[in-house]
Amino acid sequence: MSEIRFTDYFDHLDDPRRDQGKRHQLDHLLVIALCAIVAGADGWDDMATFAQAKAQWLKERLAFKHGTPSGDTFRRVFAALCPEAFARGFVRWVEAVASKTAGEVIATQVARPCAAAMKRTIRKPRCT
Repeated sequence: MSEIRFTDYFDHLDDPRRDQGKRHQLDHLLVIALCAIVAGADGWDDMATFAQAKAQWLKERLAFKHGTPSGDTFRRVFAALCPEAFARGFVRWVEAVASKTAGEVIATQVARPCAAAMKRTIRKPRCT
């Protein structure tokens, strides 16, 4: 049985940041955000709090050169991502998980907090 890697479904997603501003890898931010939302995070600061609380566990799986990301980092990066491209990757991942598990997964309300936080962003991202 092959494994499903969450980040593989976002390889089409462009990182909108300039190279000099990339303290955290985009795929790491996506993984942390997913884990935090599943754990009950309700916004950007909760994602940062989750990352700090689970720093040791995350460091065993992700390379952190600059510590854990802040709430502002999550906000800026997600605000700049193309929502359609992100949604496309997320839906592909959910479909892969559902297919692999024959639909036997626990339902959660993952999108609700993230959608509410995205609505609070200041500017619209550019999609390419």
